[in-house]
Amino acid sequence: MEHRALGGQGLTVGAQGLGCMGMSAFYGATDETESLATIDRALALGVTLLDTAESYGPFVNERLLGKALEGRREAAVVATKTGIEISDDGQMVDLNGRPEYVRRALERSLRHLGTDHVDLYYLHRIDPKVPIEDTVGAMAELVAEGKIRHIGLCEASAQTIRRAHAVHPLTAVQTEYSLFERGIEQDGVRDTLRELGIGLVAYSPLGRGFLPGAITSPDDFAEDDWRRTDPRFQGESFDRNLDVVREVRRIAAAKNVTPSQLALAWVLYQGAVAIPGTKRRRYLEENVAATEVTLTGDDIAAIEAVAPHGVVTGDRYAPELMGTLNG
Repeated sequence: MEHRALGGQGLTVGAQGLGCMGMSAFYGATDETESLATIDRALALGVTLLDTAESYGPFVNERLLGKALEGRREAAVVATKTGIEISDDGQMVDLNGRPEYVRRALERSLRHLGTDHVDLYYLHRIDPKVPIEDTVGAMAELVAEGKIRHIGLCEASAQTIRRAHAVHPLTAVQTEYSLFERGIEQDGVRDTLRELGIGLVAYSPLGRGFLPGAITSPDDFAEDDWRRTDPRFQGESFDRNLDVVREVRRIAAAKNVTPSQLALAWVLYQGAVAIPGTKRRRYLEENVAATEVTLTGDDIAAIEAVAPHGVVTGDRYAPELMGTLNG
């Protein structure tokens, strides 16, 4: 697999990583045995960046990843996140970017992961009550202590990215980016990352599982799948967005690739590192094959015609969650 540099501090990862969240939370039933086998297969295929967070479970996903990497920690680049406060008994509290919480959360994550360091430590969401300089300052101290190797932010504005980068060089910013979500092209984030030499890590590069085309009705989601509350999967928005998926499928079929592979190849073409999430080996293998897909200028033009910025109908999250994205 092609490797790409994230930031300018020496971190190199496979062009496609693996989002581990769905193995433990939010997307219906889980299967630890299959999840462990999926991580094992990912490493065998050249995937190096494995993405988790203390809030996935909570804690369950970090423990799963720690179990998967037992005895071979150096085979992977481990990324986890803090900033959404979790009590020790697993209850979500609020956003928390205070230095003392960042340090306490990191120590807890190290225990769950079974490691003495995290390769990439993200601030999961920006806490508006705490200056970003204070939070990143605490993370910089953890770098100096060797407990984390690199610093990242998630879902941050261009201004916040600049302020944080001035305290300590950022290696990566993780944000939603796909044919369904192209906001960073318009709000200055992508340009800022390129200017400052910060890597872009794209989560939900398959439009939260919509772009592959298997979802044709809101009833396709399990009862405990959080996407049932996602505005983009509701009523008229669902129907209009499904029309976009049909066009993506048409272009993919003409190129003799799957819709997932086309969508991932587009994200990779933009220079990002994609972290599609899956909990099954067969989908992992299909996704990784996207790294071998070459898009021509004609392909990009055809995709742009059916999935330009703003084509998707509906907010990214339900109203009660939108406030966490304004950092």
